[in-house]
Amino acid sequence: MCGLSFLVPMKIAILGATSQIARDLIQSLAVQTTHALVMYARRPQAVVQWLVDVGLTDRYLVNDFDAFSVDEHFDAILNFVGVGNPAQATAMGASIFDVTLRYDEMALDYIRQHPTCRYIFLSSGAAYGSSFNAPADENTKAVIPINNLQPQDWYGVAKLHAECRHRALAHLHIVDIRVFNYFSHTQDLDARFLITDILRAIRDKTVLKTSADFIVRDFIHPSDFCSLVSAILAAPATNAVMDAFSKAPIDKPSLLKAMQEKFGLQYEVVQAGASVNATGGKPHYYSNNKCAESYGYQPVLTSFECIVKVMQLILQKTGKYSDSVSNID
Repeated sequence: MCGLSFLVPMKIAILGATSQIARDLIQSLAVQTTHALVMYARRPQAVVQWLVDVGLTDRYLVNDFDAFSVDEHFDAILNFVGVGNPAQATAMGASIFDVTLRYDEMALDYIRQHPTCRYIFLSSGAAYGSSFNAPADENTKAVIPINNLQPQDWYGVAKLHAECRHRALAHLHIVDIRVFNYFSHTQDLDARFLITDILRAIRDKTVLKTSADFIVRDFIHPSDFCSLVSAILAAPATNAVMDAFSKAPIDKPSLLKAMQEKFGLQYEVVQAGASVNATGGKPHYYSNNKCAESYGYQPVLTSFECIVKVMQLILQKTGKYSDSVSNID
């Protein structure tokens, strides 16, 4: 459940409607609210077909970005333009700066002319930099190797630059949401994350080869992400940034053991992992900054609960899961 279904109906522009997290949110809002959504994408026909596939035919308007106009009325703009996995971040290279700036400026130009409009920008925990020897909190500083920038830094720097622009426009209603880890049943199963590597190993009954490094991750479920966005839209307008978080993070050893017990994961610890490291190594990639609670956000699921729910759904869809493997609490 998304929660906050009592939110006053709004007309909302969705920039980047082909992204996974945007599509999950659209489906949640379609069930829980009566918002009028207008979707913009570089491939609008793909969005139209997706709406048909998920049973939302003709429910919402879909346009190319060229149709976005400052003359149209919106109560809020949600910007999801960006990349969804490490391989995409690597492939985009330095062009990620231009893409991020272009669509951010599109939204900023609109709210400059319509200052009552709210703007939610999807940022990332990578904006803190690539060093997470401890989880982020309200006092954490962004650390950027300014004299030795590497390709894995570009994604986070692009997000940080956007956040700086937004804080400089303190009179406008802009909220940046830093997402650390997000897991959904619509996940691209070919993406090179640890969690998708685990999923493929379970699905294909292969042995996962993974490094012995101790890492901690915080996975937010689509329902909790929807609750966070809804809380921001329902709260008094502001200019702020907040970190997304679940009810509790999970460490890698606990994750591997749980997946072994519940889904029969076979894994082997090796010297070096084979995951794509597009944004730098992050031992504790999550945040203890809970300022979103002051906006009414209260996550329902822990990272463990999120992963189990999503894994079960995906494996059932692929026909690779049976309740006989384990009891799912």
